[in-house]
Amino acid sequence: MHPNEVLMADIAIIGGGPAGLMAAEGLAAAGHAVTVFDAKPSVGRKFLLAGKGGLNLTHSEPFELFVGRFRERATHIEPLLRSFDGDMLRDWAAGLGVETFVGTSGRVFPTDLKAAPLLRAWLHRLRAAGVKFAIRHRWTGWAEDGALRFDAPDGERLVKPRATLLALGGASWPQLGSDGAWAPWLAARGVDIAPLQPANCGFDVGPTAAHPSGAGWSERFATEFAGQPIKPVALEAEGFAKRAGEFVITATGIEGSLVYAVSSLLRDQITRTGSATLHLDLLPQLSPERVFTEVRHPRGSRSLSSHLKSRLHLNPLKLGLLHELLTREQMLDPVQLAAAMKHLPLTLHAPRPVAEAISTAGGVRFEALTDGLMLKALPGVFVAGEMLDWEAPTGGYLLTASMASGRVAAQGLLDRLAA
Repeated sequence: MHPNEVLMADIAIIGGGPAGLMAAEGLAAAGHAVTVFDAKPSVGRKFLLAGKGGLNLTHSEPFELFVGRFRERATHIEPLLRSFDGDMLRDWAAGLGVETFVGTSGRVFPTDLKAAPLLRAWLHRLRAAGVKFAIRHRWTGWAEDGALRFDAPDGERLVKPRATLLALGGASWPQLGSDGAWAPWLAARGVDIAPLQPANCGFDVGPTAAHPSGAGWSERFATEFAGQPIKPVALEAEGFAKRAGEFVITATGIEGSLVYAVSSLLRDQITRTGSATLHLDLLPQLSPERVFTEVRHPRGSRSLSSHLKSRLHLNPLKLGLLHELLTREQMLDPVQLAAAMKHLPLTLHAPRPVAEAISTAGGVRFEALTDGLMLKALPGVFVAGEMLDWEAPTGGYLLTASMASGRVAAQGLLDRLAA
């Protein structure tokens, strides 16, 4: 094929992540010729990255609780999950020869915790079903005649499929292929797009007692503690009930599982008011009365740090955090110090950039789609995965909903072709 020659195709899927691959499986099973286009040298790169710490496929909690994790978009996500929920996902994995187990947190993992064996088996099944893969093909929008434009290794390629399914991801981890470049192209064609924002993300702290002149930790605190986890700890914030867990100190703020659980609320509050304050319980295993008793215990000639370490077993990081966030007067007042250990305020002033986030909020609004996930403004073009305007916490919800949306978009496309 010569550059700029138009290739006629049956169905083009743009994006080789879980949503795109799941759509390809459904379409190929129905007898259609499917080509999956991906900008990278191989497909499923973010899927493989997610599996580095143990591939969290889904969650075992009851369906109603599962759906509720999607908050204001729960009513739109529910019909997707009814077509492919967590139990169906586990059965699907078993069909690929990958058995799963439920962890102590209720999360579901492959028995070997790895993503690569599952992806290899999946791609083998897809190729056996006739699915073709066009890698190193970066989609760049539409030509004037409606053809899909791709930057390919040997120049521009134009493709005119009978139908198109977009599964390009959000804007997190752009080095893996999801850079959000599609948003202005769709918006220019009349598709309603909610701004792409970071989800399940870290945050930068605001001014502290030790660094009042600007945002971020003091240089001393960041140098000594960046990269270290703080645990056990409990966190609460406006609209978020107190929860125990752990998170990590970064060079400029905080990140980690406990922070991700509340990240959407913190992000939205920062958008509204310019900052968000959460409260930390540094000693969740002890009552306020016990903490106060130990703090006011006579310390004799010992330093305050030695006293707190001896009486309350505070580690250097928690001691450093107290010195970072409290004034000298508060540190020396037993009443204020004891109260702060159980309810330490930490002000955040900005989420980290979307490129660093685990996932993306925003995207194609459901109001711009039919029930089969076709764009109302672009008949014949379907959308699936993280391109959709939804977000959920980590725990298997993201992957399950992405794959479910691929299933539904594929069925919507089949229904259109049949009609």
